Amino acid sequence: MKPLTKLTVEEAAQFIEHGETIGVSGFTAAGAPKAVPAAIAAKAEVEHAAGRPFKINLISGASTGRSLDGALARAKALGFRTPYQSDPDLRRSINAGETHFFDMHLSRLPQDVRYGFLGPVRTAIIEACDVTKYGEIVLTSSVGAAPTFCHKADRIIVELNHYHPSFLRGLHDIFEPEDPPGRSDIPVFHPSDRIGQPVIQVDPAKILGVVETKLPDETGAFDPISDLTAQIGHHVADFFAREIKRGLIPKTFLPVQSGVGNTANAVLMALADNPVIPNFQMYTEVIQDAVIALMEKERVTFASGCSLTVPSATLESIYADWEFFRTRLLLRPQEITNNPEVVRRIGTISVNTAIEVDLSGNVNSTHVLGKHMMNGIGGSADFARAAFLSMFICPSTAKGGKISTIVPMVSHLDSSEHSVCVIVTEHGVADLRGKSPASRAQLIVENCAHPDYRPLLREYMARGGNGHSVQSLGAAFNMHLEYGRSGDMRNTQWSGVPSN
Repeated sequence: MKPLTKLTVEEAAQFIEHGETIGVSGFTAAGAPKAVPAAIAAKAEVEHAAGRPFKINLISGASTGRSLDGALARAKALGFRTPYQSDPDLRRSINAGETHFFDMHLSRLPQDVRYGFLGPVRTAIIEACDVTKYGEIVLTSSVGAAPTFCHKADRIIVELNHYHPSFLRGLHDIFEPEDPPGRSDIPVFHPSDRIGQPVIQVDPAKILGVVETKLPDETGAFDPISDLTAQIGHHVADFFAREIKRGLIPKTFLPVQSGVGNTANAVLMALADNPVIPNFQMYTEVIQDAVIALMEKERVTFASGCSLTVPSATLESIYADWEFFRTRLLLRPQEITNNPEVVRRIGTISVNTAIEVDLSGNVNSTHVLGKHMMNGIGGSADFARAAFLSMFICPSTAKGGKISTIVPMVSHLDSSEHSVCVIVTEHGVADLRGKSPASRAQLIVENCAHPDYRPLLREYMARGGNGHSVQSLGAAFNMHLEYGRSGDMRNTQWSGVPSN
């Protein structure tokens, strides 16, 4: 069998054509290719300077890094993007209407690619720590949707990144379910269960070539835990501890799924600090630095996820102590980590962040003021709708208090009240389970809203009357509109606004 062809980044980029759809590895910036996408962006700039059109359609597992989403957005080389993003340049392009963006549940993405709903994938660009002439691809710090892209694409370009050691073979559990009508169960019963293979196996003839690099993941550190996020974390941990004492959560606890960011880190640290909560396992999307710190303290005993999204220094420390971590970490494709079947079966406790929450318990995770895309829904609803207990967390205000995150009605809906069990802000906890709409509204206002906004929200509820729901159609978005008028929701006036 002949050896694989070696390519320069410029040679690899020349294979990419205007209008084609590309699938890339990565889930966050972890495991995303860097060298070839940057070269494609450079090619786009040359083509544009010559007066020729050049845009591609890009599908990934989730967000990527600045050398991928960022470089392509700055080069105006993205015509269509899905399913998630977090790059500021790409966000501007999407909100300006220059890049068409489709936000979707991350568990559905691989299936929809296989079904052909997103069109044919011409090229897959995959970062690997090892690749053999037999078509065995060993991924790096994430899995995402890479297996599906490899199998559906006409051709594959491998970025062989020597920053990641080849001994990562065994970190990944590659499993793709059959499609209906031949689909069977996904036999994951515990976070540590392995059900697939350590490599992506492809026909070697599909591998167009290998580009060698040595580039760290473009994953930055999250903001330090603040007094506000620590308070949210303590409320979450205290709530779970009370549920354990009441017998509503097993004393052995349950697998935890946590969203991404500094608030999620604060929650995990608070769980670890609470003496009632035992050592626990993670069944989640993103394994971030707090998980690694708690693993070193043996408070987290195992973590199954889709990516290792940690700063370079943390990742290097993991590699340096691989004998310890290799039996405690497992990376899977996103349609397995986020699969509602598995989430429901193993009783996952889900904790995700919200942009805003309304008085019914509906959650907006994606749009600012109902119009401007922030990042995307990600996997939050994958977990929330199937979790043993689904919780959404957020600070009670934004923009220095000028925006209340507790509003009469969300300006964009991502997770409905039927999937949301508990809301937590720095002011407290609203347990919505078994509560009527009016009772939910009162709990959310009194326990979670900022004191500056409680009188406004109480007045709004009074306008809704004493019926089944407190909502008032004539006034539901008046706080949002006031922010547009004056820049401060606290200036909202209900007088003169219809009650229904």
